Amino acid sequence: MLINWSAPRHVYIVCGKTDLRKGIDGLDLIVEENYGLQLGNDSLFLFCGSRTDRFKGLYWDGEGFVLLYKRFENGNLRWPRHRNDAVSLTSYQIKQLLQGIAPLPIKRVKTAIKGTIY
Repeated sequence: MLINWSAPRHVYIVCGKTDLRKGIDGLDLIVEENYGLQLGNDSLFLFCGSRTDRFKGLYWDGEGFVLLYKRFENGNLRWPRHRNDAVSLTSYQIKQLLQGIAPLPIKRVKTAIKGTIY
C-alpha cells in the first residue's frame, strides 16, 4: 500500500524520540496513554527514533492497522526534538518534513542582558 500523505484527515507528528523497536500495539499505547488521542478518527501518527534518516507511521484504515516504515537513502528529517507532544501537521508542513525542512521551527527568544538596551 502506498500512502497519500494528505489522505488522512489528521497527520500527527510525535515530537521527541520514540523507541522504533515498538510495533503496532506499543505505538498505539503511546498515542492513547501519552497524548489521549485515538487512531480510529482517520489519523496518521508519525514517530522517529534517535536516527533521523527513518521514521514509522501508524494508521487505522477502518479494517486494521497499517504500520509504515520509511528510510531515506540520502538526507535526514528535521524532527522536532525540542518538545514532547503530538502536533497536527498541515499538508505544507508534511511536505517540509519529507524534504528535510523543520516543520515546527524552534522559536528563539532573545533575552535582554542586564544593563543593555536593545
